[in-house]
Amino acid sequence: MFTGLVETVCTVKSVRQIASAMQITIDLGHLADDAKIGDSIAVNGVCLTIAGLENALAAFDVSSETLEKSALGKLKSSSPVNIERALKSSDRLGGHFVLGHIDGTATIKRIDRHGQFADIEFAAKPELLDQMVVKGSVAVDGISLTIADMNQNCFSAAIIPQTLKNTTLGKAKIADVVNIETDIIAKIIKKQLQSALGGLPKEQKMTVEKLKELGF
Repeated sequence: MFTGLVETVCTVKSVRQIASAMQITIDLGHLADDAKIGDSIAVNGVCLTIAGLENALAAFDVSSETLEKSALGKLKSSSPVNIERALKSSDRLGGHFVLGHIDGTATIKRIDRHGQFADIEFAAKPELLDQMVVKGSVAVDGISLTIADMNQNCFSAAIIPQTLKNTTLGKAKIADVVNIETDIIAKIIKKQLQSALGGLPKEQKMTVEKLKELGF
């Protein structure tokens, strides 16, 4: 479990293809001081397990499923990545509940910078956008963001100076591909609504009264 509050940006030291999978080595810097093999680390929002550790260098195995769902396959030596260690039970939850299970990717379509702030628009597939709501949360490359606006093809977020300074979004470019994890609460609500709607006759419309009757 993570919060979407990136602790630091680290550097990929090596990338090695292993059949349809991949192993990446990342310099964790000072975060390696209390790290151990088996720890969960969010790398650009993807929950990975430390498979090897030598000083500050941590090795992570990336499955073919993760490569298919995420943008980790685009990483190369020297790539910067957002890093967050797993949430401790005693930590404050300052962002939102992030599982590190990527739902898909989006592409940066527009970046409008004004002063130290930026508005970034992301193009995403309908199945991802269907799990988002304006003012709701979304994790973009592991960064907890609030959705400012959206339409049928895109969503946008207003990025504050702190986020631009301390995450990879500060150097983001148009056409960059980013990992997306939608809010788990939105997913649960959507599944419940789909289940409720699936039990209704086609000619019957969903109303507020019907939702109350179904327990919403």
